[in-house]
Amino acid sequence: MSAGELRGRKPRADVQRNRAALLETAQRHFLQHGVGTSLEAVAKEAGVGPGTLYRHFPTREALLAAVLQTRSEELVARQADIERLDDPAEALEQWLRAMEEYFSAFSGLPDPLMAAARAQDPDNPLTIPCDILISATDQYVRAAQLAGRVRASVRGHDLFLAACSVAWIKGTGTEEEPLDRLRTLIASGYRERDTQT
Repeated sequence: MSAGELRGRKPRADVQRNRAALLETAQRHFLQHGVGTSLEAVAKEAGVGPGTLYRHFPTREALLAAVLQTRSEELVARQADIERLDDPAEALEQWLRAMEEYFSAFSGLPDPLMAAARAQDPDNPLTIPCDILISATDQYVRAAQLAGRVRASVRGHDLFLAACSVAWIKGTGTEEEPLDRLRTLIASGYRERDTQT
């Protein structure tokens, strides 16, 4: 059998089962203990050894990226709803809230996302998901700029980091009222002055 044929083969059932168990267990641990949870505890609860975990996911970031991928359906559904909005400024605001909620899924999640977005390290598995979200944010920003609703200097990367920051603050247990004030302050920084309220 050639190397090409080997590469084209489906993974063995036990390999697929181990990967699925690791993802399900990791998601539960991230929800309960945050992104800094013990990976050894994840492996043990999933019924595999640490070596198996690291064969599937060589780093914490790789495991986190894979878990986030399994949770992305809700964000994609929100994006589909946002695309139907006629007002590009409202669409941008709704997209920022959707990202904020996505970033709030696990305690500590904004930190590795912000680090990946800043470093742009191609070896970091979180860089690609961050790039996809930044690109989507750029599209909303450009549409709002074309409508004269957002300042020309604003970039999707800026607002991605702003959404991460709000999610990080939210993770500290901050009440909703000060978060709303912060969102208003951020919006006043990216909106064109004549559209501010």
